[in-house]
Order: sequence, then structure tokens, then C-alpha cells
Amino acid sequence: MLQELMIHNFAIIDNLDLAFKPKMTVLTGETGAGKSIIIDALGLLAGGRGSSDFVRKGENKASIQGLFEVPQNAKTVDILTDLGIDYEADGLILQRDLYRSGKNVCRINGNLVNLASLRRVGETLIDIHGQNEHQSLMHPENHLDLLDHFDKSLQEDLDQYHSYYHDYQTKKQALNLRKENEKQWAQRLDMLQFQVKEIAAAKLVDGEEEALRTEKEQLDNYQAIHAALENGYEALNGGSPDLMGVLGGMMDDLGKVASINAHLQDIYTKISDAFYGLQDAGYDISNELDSMEWDEGRLDNIEARLEMIHQLKRKYGDSIAQILAYYQKITQELDSMQDTELDAKQQEEAVALAYQKALEQAKILATKRHKIAQKLEQEIHVQLSELYMDKALFKVKFTPCDLNAQGMERVEFYIQTNLGEEMGPLAKIASGGELSRIMLALKTIFAQNKGVTSIIFDEVDTGVSGRVAQAIAEKISLIAQHSQVLCITHLPQVAAIADNHYFIYKKVVSQRTETQVVVLDENKRINEIARMLSGSTITELTLEHAKELLAMAQKA
Repeated sequence: MLQELMIHNFAIIDNLDLAFKPKMTVLTGETGAGKSIIIDALGLLAGGRGSSDFVRKGENKASIQGLFEVPQNAKTVDILTDLGIDYEADGLILQRDLYRSGKNVCRINGNLVNLASLRRVGETLIDIHGQNEHQSLMHPENHLDLLDHFDKSLQEDLDQYHSYYHDYQTKKQALNLRKENEKQWAQRLDMLQFQVKEIAAAKLVDGEEEALRTEKEQLDNYQAIHAALENGYEALNGGSPDLMGVLGGMMDDLGKVASINAHLQDIYTKISDAFYGLQDAGYDISNELDSMEWDEGRLDNIEARLEMIHQLKRKYGDSIAQILAYYQKITQELDSMQDTELDAKQQEEAVALAYQKALEQAKILATKRHKIAQKLEQEIHVQLSELYMDKALFKVKFTPCDLNAQGMERVEFYIQTNLGEEMGPLAKIASGGELSRIMLALKTIFAQNKGVTSIIFDEVDTGVSGRVAQAIAEKISLIAQHSQVLCITHLPQVAAIADNHYFIYKKVVSQRTETQVVVLDENKRINEIARMLSGSTITELTLEHAKELLAMAQKA
């Protein structure tokens, strides 16, 4: 969920800090007030294309920050783990800075990342859908994944197929590599054997380099430490003058008169504390001197060990942790290559067997997917009927293909929007108000399965009115039960059904136009919905109509 959005020097926005709540929030205002600019800013956090044109006139840099609650879905967590980024469940910060020079700087929780990494994370948090913008549901390559997530019972078969297919690919690649270049195969095998042996012989332990450097520093400074301790011990025990004797005499003398007044008692306490403190320090120095040993051989061993680690780092990674990770990787590759140290015929038989196992599992997947597709088609028809597209037909089209990571068939969603027309790809057949309703029908079903926590609708209700507008409002509200929804709208029906309402307007400050945002209370909300109903002239009748819309929305 998007918790907070901070925008600085972006287009006509000077400084804007917006806190968002769960469920459904609408953003309304006059055309050109800056509503879509806020959505553009969110799009940049999701990895959208940036431009120096976004930087506010007269400024060198535009900055956008978004604070998100991390969703409990594996996709976001896996990507953050893969990127090595620490996070708290209630505090993931995405940041993007655009410079007038054209430079882009992206950060996740303060860590510098490239745009591709920001996009990987951002796309799991934000899904922006605009009237002319084709998002995830409009890309056919995503349809099979959506179908699989529609019915969770398919997951076990999917996992089994992925295991079989990975085994087939591994064996096939090993065979191809061996066929392509026997000499290269042998060289690779020898190199891996050498590297595995070299790293294994080192017996590296994560964190040992830091411990060795600390110990080396102590040994390097042995003489200085030992001299300092000896001087301190001499000063406290038998030095000239006798420091402890002098302090002891002072303490005895003051002890005789300390009871006369509080000031003398305070002085006596300080002298006695100093005496006993120095006495304890003397014991500590003595113990430290007794425990110190000079082992020139140990220093040589440490230096040799550090040099060995340095040489391994030059070859295999910047740290022991990276070296060990590389060791694990090449060990697996070596095991795979050694497992294939059979003759060519045996390898070919192993590849054929692995392919057959993957193919049989793909057939099982295909059978189950066809059944799930029928169920999805039925649910989409229900949704479209509720959006007054009862004549529309939705179809999941399967096309055979070569065995791949997803199975043996490609999937694409097809739609027929009007009776008598031919069915066509979802991405091409619909437009305008039809597209808005089709997208809402799909998002209503997929919102709780996809895992995206913030769904943005940018004027998706364009081209509809009346009962269709009311149906769209109810669908968006239903989606908001599973995901946070931010919606820019010109429809009073949609504005009325929202849980939160932001009004966006332009204001001239110091001879410059700025976008401002205000959260509407109940009375101001009534006025804004009345404006949406009637335009600039608000009458008692439109105010009553606005109240009626809000009352109906609360009941819904």
C-alpha cells in the first residue's frame, strides 16, 4: 500500500506531501489542475520513462519519493532479496531524482539501483491503468500467468513441471555444450575442478577476514601496547614519586577531618574513589601484562592468511561471502558436468527421458488450464454483464507451441464486444468506454490474486455515463476491498463511492502556478460532487443531488 507520496519541483508542483489511506481514494478537480501529474510521478516510481521536461522551470532537479507498505507476496520479497536490499514491512521507500541534464538517479531504501531494478520492484507495488495506457492485463505475455494465478490448485502441478523442465534444460545444455566443443568442455571442466579445489582448500569462514585484521593490528602494535602498560604499572607501583602512597596519605589525612563538614566529606570521597580506581587499574594492567604474549609466528600466519584471502578475492569476489557464493555456484555446475561424463549416447538418452517427463507434465497442465479457463470465462461474463455488457463474449485462446518454461501452449485473452462481430485479441479489439469496462471486469477478478497493492485508475471512466457510470463506480469500490485504489475521475458517481476524497487545484504563488491538494471533509465533498454534476454553477438542486449520491454510495 502507498502510505505517503512526496513530490518536489516536478512540473507545476513545487512541494507536495500526500498521505494516503487504504481502500479507495479519488482525486478530482478542474482539467489541467495537475491530477495526472501526480499519476505521472507515481509512474516514474514504478520505473516509467523519465524526461528532463518533468523538472520544474528554473530548477535543476525534480525528486519523487514514495513510502510503501511491503505486500506479503513472494514476488516483491524475492526481488528485494535478490537485490540485497533490507526492508521493514511497513517502510519501503522508492525514490527517483530527475536532473535537467537528463541524468536519472534511482534509490530503494537509500540503496542506489538502476532503472531496471526500480521497475522490477515498482511494478509489484503499483499498477497504473489509464484510458490510453496498456498495462499488465493488456500484454498477452502476462495472460498465462494470470490464468495460473486464478486457481491456486494449479500451483503443485506448476512446481512439478518447472522442476522437470529445469532438469531437461540442464541436461540438454550440457549435451549441447559437449557436442559443440569437446575441447571447450574439457577446459571448462578442468577450470571448475581447479577453482573448487582451491576455494575448498582455503576453508574460508565468513567474517574471518575482519577478525584477522583486528588481531593483526594488535600484534603490529604489541611493543607500543606493552610499553604503555608497563609505564602505567610502574607509575602506579613503586614509581618516583610514589603516586599510590601520596594518594593513600592524602586519603588518610582527609579521612580524619572529613566528618567536620559536607564539603570535606565530598573531597575525601573523590580522593578515595581516585585511589581505589587507580588501584583497580593497576590490577587490570598487571593482568593484561601477564596475558600478553609475543608470537612472531602467529603474526606471520595471519599475514599469510590475509594474503591468501586477498588473492582469492581478486579471482572470485569482493568478499568472503561472495567467494563462498561463487563456490556454491561452480560446485553445482561441476556436479552437473560430472554427472554428464557419460558417452554421447547415454547423454542423449538422458535428455530424451527428461524431455518426455516434462512433456507429460505439460499435458497435465494443459488439461487443467483448459478447465480453469472455462471457469474464468464464466466469471468474466458475470462481471461484464454487471457492467452492462451482457452481449460481450470473453474467451481464453490456447495456441500450441514448443515446450518452454511455461508449458506447451501460449494463452491470450480474446473478446467480442458486440453480437455478430468477430472475436479478437483483448489488446486490439476494445476501445473507449468498452475498454474501461473490460479492464474493470478483469481487475475485479485478478486484483486479489495479482498481489499489486496500489492500483491507479487515471480517467478510466471516460466515455461512460448514467447506469454504466454507477456500475463502474461499484466495480472500482469492489477492487478497493482487496487493493488500495487511487482514482482520477470526472464522474460524480465514482467520486461519491470513494472512502477518501482529495481535491486538486491550481494556485498562483509569487507569480508562479502551483498544484495544491486538499482533503475534503463532508461539506466540501458535497460541494465538489455538486460541481461535478453541474459545472461552475451550483444550485440547491445539485447540492441535494450530491447528498443523495453520497447517501446511496454509503448504502452500497
